[in-house]
Amino acid sequence: MPASRTSRLSVRASPSELTLWSHIARRHGHVTTSDWIRSLLTSAEFSGDDGPSVSDELRKLRTQLSRVGNNLNQLAHSANCGDAVHCGAVLDEIETLIHQLDRILSRSRKNPSSRTARRKSDTTVTVH
Repeated sequence: MPASRTSRLSVRASPSELTLWSHIARRHGHVTTSDWIRSLLTSAEFSGDDGPSVSDELRKLRTQLSRVGNNLNQLAHSANCGDAVHCGAVLDEIETLIHQLDRILSRSRKNPSSRTARRKSDTTVTVH
């Protein structure tokens, strides 16, 4: 027997949002949008994941990774021109991004990351 539902939770939505949510609920096999929302909230509660969504974090990491890639290209160009290049900071930033990505991927798979070995970099690496 279904639980007695006497309390109400309200969420404001635009007409287009409401229509979209209704279609998504039906597509996922829910009779009502309320049923779909309840199932989403319940699954989020049981997963214990109340942080930012993986897609948002991945989008931010992608932007950071692009910036790091630009820095690496500049370092490679300078090194190829014979300039002394100090790339320790860029390597440290890459290491930080790898750790962040590992945590996100671990959360998305719901099991610990298989990465065990980590690179230890000097703070100043000079390439001639």
